[in-house]
Amino acid sequence: MPRNQQILLDNRPQGEASTGNFKLVTTDTPALQDGQVLVRHHYLSLDPYMRGRMNDSKSYAASQPLGEVMIGGTVGEVVESRHPKYAVGDKVVGMGGWQEYGVVDGNEPGMLRKVDTTHVPLSHYLGAVGMPGVTAWYGLVKIIEPKAGETVVVSAATGAVGSAFAALAKARGCRVVGIAGGPEKCRYATEELGFDACIDHREHGDLKAMSKALKEACPNGIDGYFENVGGYILDAVLLRANAFARVAVCGMIAGYDGQPLPLQNPALILVNRMKVQGFIVSEHMEIWPDALKELGGLVGSGKLRPRETVAEGIAAAPEAFLGLLKGKNFGKQLVKLV
Repeated sequence: MPRNQQILLDNRPQGEASTGNFKLVTTDTPALQDGQVLVRHHYLSLDPYMRGRMNDSKSYAASQPLGEVMIGGTVGEVVESRHPKYAVGDKVVGMGGWQEYGVVDGNEPGMLRKVDTTHVPLSHYLGAVGMPGVTAWYGLVKIIEPKAGETVVVSAATGAVGSAFAALAKARGCRVVGIAGGPEKCRYATEELGFDACIDHREHGDLKAMSKALKEACPNGIDGYFENVGGYILDAVLLRANAFARVAVCGMIAGYDGQPLPLQNPALILVNRMKVQGFIVSEHMEIWPDALKELGGLVGSGKLRPRETVAEGIAAAPEAFLGLLKGKNFGKQLVKLV
């Protein structure tokens, strides 16, 4: 059996996360039992939610246990199988974690799914046609429920979730405004992803400046907002929200280091009779088939052209992950393992 390099969570961050929180180890891959499958991971997904799991605090999911392989989505190839549903050579997506190989119980629901790479590259099943894409779909379709002609806004606009959100919202006839960091990302948003406008938060780094930029980009106000960041950006959106606006709360990356994120004027939620709803996409597996079908069609037709930032080798994962938290990635952040 092959040797397996893994990255464990060694200790919990005190404030900002660092490479010292992780530990690289090499282990033997165990022999397969009946019903198990051995997957060689080709790509590892790095996502902002992982930062919250590193804390030992109350959240929507259990904290990442110390001394265990870091949680994470993976795509790869079956290299050995003792399960009738999976054959050697099958391409699969699952939650294999930060390691080169994964042993999966093929009978456990939702742990492994075969994918077709004829029209969609394998890596896209971790981004546009995977959990991030479905996240964008659920927040837009089920919470924001957009109507043609409405204005919708998304923060972290050029990441895996934001780029899918743009394609899905344009397909529904919306005006789509993004918020991203830096002129290059904003150009990519408008020139390649189809955003009608994109605001550079580095140029508009406080509530007053962001509110002014949103007023210019959203002359008819904001009807729907997909939240990935929190902080002053959410405060600015609330100032520009229309009556009966809807906010889908997906992430609060500005608060992942453990500091609270107070709202400056929560009364606006009442004044505008707004709906503000948080969600976790894994709690809504019933919508995944419809979402993946639409997302696959958008990628296949070229209407969604996701970009990827790829780090090489499992040892590069911690540094790439910390870069993701600071917005250094362009599009979906992956680690190539093969």
